[in-house]
Amino acid sequence: MKRDFPLRIPFVEHLGLELWGFGDGKAELRVDLQESHLNSWEVAHGGVLMTLLDVAMAHAARASSSSDPMTAPGVATIEMKTTFMRPAEGELRALGHLMHRTSTMAFCEGRVLDGHGELCAHATATFKYLRALPSRGRTLKNLQEKT
Repeated sequence: MKRDFPLRIPFVEHLGLELWGFGDGKAELRVDLQESHLNSWEVAHGGVLMTLLDVAMAHAARASSSSDPMTAPGVATIEMKTTFMRPAEGELRALGHLMHRTSTMAFCEGRVLDGHGELCAHATATFKYLRALPSRGRTLKNLQEKT
């Protein structure tokens, strides 16, 4: 069942990504590809797939069973490796899974499947848990909750 994202992420809103699952170290995102998501081959642009994977895995990291995902700390992507298997078309599903976590880091994997259940892309990533993000001038930027 489609649900609201727990945080406001303007880029995710712009892409039209939807959250369909969130909890117990897992997350599912979906997007029905539009023309603006396509590359010159008229299939999903790799950046769209990588964003789907990044956001799905980040939400899986926030959705560990040891904390309430709605109040969990934010995460920042430290590294991500993506492998593209086949062109992605139609409605896509990104599945994120938390493999292991420490008090400061999360290790996740993710998959993007097309409408036929075929694997289009796979990724692994490391995330750092943060309560706030230092920015220019050493000020802290807090997570932007949904209003």
